[in-house]
Amino acid sequence: MTITLYHNPACGTSRNTLAMIRASGEEPVVVDYLQAGWSAERLQSLAAQMGAPIRSLIRDKGTPARALGLFDEEADDPTIIAAMIAHPVIVNRPIVVSDKGVRLCRPSELVLELLSEPVARFTKEDGEAVGA
Repeated sequence: MTITLYHNPACGTSRNTLAMIRASGEEPVVVDYLQAGWSAERLQSLAAQMGAPIRSLIRDKGTPARALGLFDEEADDPTIIAAMIAHPVIVNRPIVVSDKGVRLCRPSELVLELLSEPVARFTKEDGEAVGA
């Protein structure tokens, strides 16, 4: 199975997601999107594959999204996408792409639904146990 993780290494949820993927025996393609950036096509494709509007990928905490007016009703998709390209941190994370689908994995254990052999039990960085 090919798995791609759009990852922010400074994010605990993203790190936990990466660790769960690896604990399940997979080695994902890791895209540090803060370094790599985004294209309009990639953002639109990911949102479409999730069956979600582009605005569902906006991250508020620690980003300029609110100051840029991205939560206003008037903010249309092209405006949101342009802001995400200019400020990659606005895109919520982690986003995982696998043969089983595409999903924003918040909370991180949502990644387990995208893995062929998910780990049965996992302890997150903060000590929270996931699984049976």
